[in-house]
Amino acid sequence: MIMNKRVSDSIVEIAHVVRPTDLNNANRLFGGTLMSWIDEAAAIVARRHANMNVITASVDNLNFLRAAHMRDLVVIIGKITYVGRTSMEIKVESYAEHIDGTRELINRAYLTMVALDDNGKPAKVPELILEEEEEIEENENAKVRREMRKRV
Repeated sequence: MIMNKRVSDSIVEIAHVVRPTDLNNANRLFGGTLMSWIDEAAAIVARRHANMNVITASVDNLNFLRAAHMRDLVVIIGKITYVGRTSMEIKVESYAEHIDGTRELINRAYLTMVALDDNGKPAKVPELILEEEEEIEENENAKVRREMRKRV
């Protein structure tokens, strides 16, 4: 029996210190490294919601807004915004947290994850319980993004 879940049941916050091996030739956080961290956060959120393994189906609206630099703390916050039958949309926001604790949004991305059963086939996921006004608004926006993805 699948139990429905709230957005708050699967939120994740992960922090990474930007190290020399994470930098590109402009001495900024390499975009590919950040993309990997974003994908990992989205997968954890989706796995928590679905209680099964998941795969990344798509990434869209991956917007690099600002750079992160050496010794910045990159804080990545993921939360579920929409649930279909077997797929989930995850919003991931990444922040550069400076030594004084202030945070600047450096990236926002939306990922579609698909739940997999033990045979590697798409599997039904719990429905999403929306409690907050922000969650309802995100869910409505996610439905629009889903329709746009279908048109491509």
